Amino acid sequence: MQEQIDREAVAVTLKASKLTAQVLAKALAAVVKKIQKEYQKAQTPHGEQSVKKLMNHNVPTNTIPIEGDKGLFEKVARKWNVDYAFHRTGKNKYLLLFKSGQADAITAAFSEYSAEVMKRAKDKRPPVMEEFKKAKERADREKPKAKEKAEKTRKIEVARE
Repeated sequence: MQEQIDREAVAVTLKASKLTAQVLAKALAAVVKKIQKEYQKAQTPHGEQSVKKLMNHNVPTNTIPIEGDKGLFEKVARKWNVDYAFHRTGKNKYLLLFKSGQADAITAAFSEYSAEVMKRAKDKRPPVMEEFKKAKERADREKPKAKEKAEKTRKIEVARE
């Protein structure tokens, strides 16, 4: 009876060790798969990139023409975490390329960018130093006229006396 119990104990131990090895193998396979996925994710660039790198993502792309400050758009796009590239078409004129799958995020980023551009255009005031210079020039132009008026009034007063 003792021998039979020993044999069964050994059989259970062998089965448990096989089960543990299988579970361990599956766990290692899952870890390897996750590491490969992270590695692949690190290989594809995100955010602003060259047109060539964006095209290498093998996804369809769309374009939007942008005029003006592309730096302002970059700031907004980073906030929305989108993949995009700029292609220069002229002085302060760019073509924004982006993934078609991110069209909603680009639309939201572009509307925020447009609001910022409008706000900056509205708030565009001349610097204070320029206003001081203009005021000084106006005062300099008016001084000779004021002196002439003062001299004429003095002459008239002297003539009356």
